[in-house]
Amino acid sequence: MISTVVWGTGNVGRAAIRAVDAHPALDLAAVLVADPAKVGRDAGDLGGLGRRLGVSATDDVTSVLAAGPRAVVYAASGDIRPDGALADIGRAVRAGAVVVTASVYGMYDVRGAPPEIRDPLLEAVSAGGGSLFVSGVDPGWANDTLPLLISGLGSRIDAVRCQEIFDYSTYEQEESVRNLVGMGRPMDYQPLMLAESVPTMVWGGQIRMMAKALGVELDEIRETLERRALETTVTTPTMGEFEAGTQGAVRFEVQGIVDGRPRIVIEHVTRIHASCAPDWPAPPDGGAGAHRVIIEGRPRIEVTVTATDEGENRSAGGNATAVGRLVNAIDWLTEAKPGLYDALDVPLRPAAGRLGRT
Repeated sequence: MISTVVWGTGNVGRAAIRAVDAHPALDLAAVLVADPAKVGRDAGDLGGLGRRLGVSATDDVTSVLAAGPRAVVYAASGDIRPDGALADIGRAVRAGAVVVTASVYGMYDVRGAPPEIRDPLLEAVSAGGGSLFVSGVDPGWANDTLPLLISGLGSRIDAVRCQEIFDYSTYEQEESVRNLVGMGRPMDYQPLMLAESVPTMVWGGQIRMMAKALGVELDEIRETLERRALETTVTTPTMGEFEAGTQGAVRFEVQGIVDGRPRIVIEHVTRIHASCAPDWPAPPDGGAGAHRVIIEGRPRIEVTVTATDEGENRSAGGNATAVGRLVNAIDWLTEAKPGLYDALDVPLRPAAGRLGRT
């Protein structure tokens, strides 16, 4: 069994506890938390499993890493503390662990990652013998593995489009939703996530990975952005009230330009309530979220994926599939050489041993 730590118990960490518990090759060794109110709580409670796992949450990072876990699922947010997340991840890699995470956008594309991010992680690998695999929580597979897989079903390909369509109303990350994305903020407020070049910083690595896999050279990467205001005040179950006239929906694209045209596109359509921007793409069943890949060409191929978790929560379903991609890679990574890996390196494999597992 592979001793595995889950570091963080928010939207991603809850799903990670469940995924580690369900994996026949993994053993949940510890759960790390930052909130003092969570210290001592059972992992099964924190993960929403409805049963005890016999693992109590702790905030003692030093002791947990000193015990030599073979793997760490790093689920603490890197949105508002990128330097802190990078330092935590480097510390775990230096301790010899295989680390999987969605918290470092700059490492989606290992080969094209900024040196200021990649070089300290390479040093940690060299010093401790650990490994790192980063995939997105948006979720990453919808912007790399799935479109590349589906592209192999076509004959002529004109363009590849990846869409995330998401309703934040059930999401539990108020700091990111209001401040980073700008939902509920005045329309003249500049959210960091929508600032010029930031979408490329986050999703450009996946554009470059897909271009590499498809054998094309990018001329450049461009961005487009649209924002809509709420027409009426809405109240969400997790983050309270969002006033009329404030930002209620965002639509942007990160475009990989090939021969002067957008050929590889990652598009995000996000709302704080379904009533905002009703003319924009929406989930096919009216739910809170969907991920869609469209291969324009001959034949035209369109695949839409929806997922539910934690009841009927579509936002939790997206998190759960993102986590599944990461957690299910751990056993493969433990057999691979120490190093930095991305989606082109790590295979997506069948869920062997998990059919019917409770």
